[in-house]
Amino acid sequence: MHVGGVRTALFAWLVAKQAGGQFILRLEDTDKAREVAGSAEHLTTTLRALGLLYDEGPDIGGPYAPYTQSERLEHYRQWAELLIATGRAYADPYTPAEVQVFREEAQAAKQAFLYRNYRPTDPPVWDGSQPLRFKSDPKAYTWHDEVMGELSTGPEVVDDFILIKSDGYPTYNFAHIVDDAEMRISHVIRGQEFISSMPNYLNLYEALGYDMATVATNSQTTPAITAPNADEKPNALRLDLTGHALPTFATMPHIMNETGNKKLGKRDGAQDVLTYIRAGFLPEALVSFIATLGWNDGTTQEVFSRDELIEKFSLSRVGRSGARFDEKRLLWVNGHFIRQLSADELYEQVEPFWSPSARIVEESYRRQVLALVQDRLKTLADLPSLTSYFFEEPTPDWSLVSANKQLARLEKSEITSLLTATHDRLNTIESWTSEAIQTALNELLEQTNQKPGILFSLIRIVTTWAPFSPQLNDTFALLGRERTLTRLLAVVTKSDNR
Repeated sequence: MHVGGVRTALFAWLVAKQAGGQFILRLEDTDKAREVAGSAEHLTTTLRALGLLYDEGPDIGGPYAPYTQSERLEHYRQWAELLIATGRAYADPYTPAEVQVFREEAQAAKQAFLYRNYRPTDPPVWDGSQPLRFKSDPKAYTWHDEVMGELSTGPEVVDDFILIKSDGYPTYNFAHIVDDAEMRISHVIRGQEFISSMPNYLNLYEALGYDMATVATNSQTTPAITAPNADEKPNALRLDLTGHALPTFATMPHIMNETGNKKLGKRDGAQDVLTYIRAGFLPEALVSFIATLGWNDGTTQEVFSRDELIEKFSLSRVGRSGARFDEKRLLWVNGHFIRQLSADELYEQVEPFWSPSARIVEESYRRQVLALVQDRLKTLADLPSLTSYFFEEPTPDWSLVSANKQLARLEKSEITSLLTATHDRLNTIESWTSEAIQTALNELLEQTNQKPGILFSLIRIVTTWAPFSPQLNDTFALLGRERTLTRLLAVVTKSDNR
């Protein structure tokens, strides 16, 4: 489940929370050829991990159960029979090979293929073994989209589309409209790829009796379904949508890759959202970051809590153009949320990320280490690389010195001299505290006549052998006198071997 799908779910969740409504999870699993085992569980796990808890759904039930489309086939059949009875659906007698011939004929005539141009004059009675097609009534449409504004199309794009396939399962184009009506859905929020299908959807809505005068307005009126009679079988519904308003439509623009020149895809590094969480991204950071992919509140605020999103979110402030996915910005947002955590919250969150050597030391020491590196964590997964030298002896890596432009200019003898002076001065400290260590380091700057960027960088590298570390005085205070001096002395005595 990638960021595009999560963003659609998040915006629907925010709309529901603002209105005191219901956020509904419905599994659309009628394309059996493309169904992936375990995908439903993965989807629900993702939503829960992000805190997007649904009020009705397949695994928790609700007043309009079932919420899995493959369990609602009788509902679709009843609506299909209604359309047949009103002359708005017919059995498709053609084989795929015959339909392909029609396509080739249209192509040879340099015309767009429209199935309605080949509509059978005397279709057979639908017995469920053939596809069932909608009998369209081509016309122009103008409709309001909460994001895209006023949209319009001509009659040439309205066509006869399949309602129910020959395998007995409905298409998305039919099933979602049936379910939206039965479940009284107020808002239809979906991706940009569906916008070309809207004229067909509107033609079907009209055939079902919706009040089409509401299509060009920002109507919040929800459709209603008459309750079944006492003698009707369970879950049967008598459809009567005459005069009811259409849902509110909102189309989400694409999420683009980092350069903004194409839709974000796997080749651009798009990952499943759970992969981000396993990589140490906080759910709160992901929610804030994804919410601002194409939306802002009109201010310069970049990071939002859930409560702020519920208060400030508006579909009308979602941009019409694609939003660029910037992973560097995601890292920055995640670091921000990590810094906001209390000590106890952070300790709980990082539990899966400690290195094996860290797990065998006492909790109080791990907490002290965590307090030192909290400000430098961009993801929770950074924890081992930022803290390993607190728990085990690091392996020397002189490339860290040579990769530093300033340190690379130092002769071997200069490095030895600077580190010897550092060892000797730190060894004179009587009370090994952060303050005393800082005083000694400041005196070393005067003694060696070096810049902090050179002396302190060199000391930091050879005592941690890590790309980054907290302030030297705090790091040494926690490492302790013996380990700090031993590491300095080891480098001084072995520098000839580098």
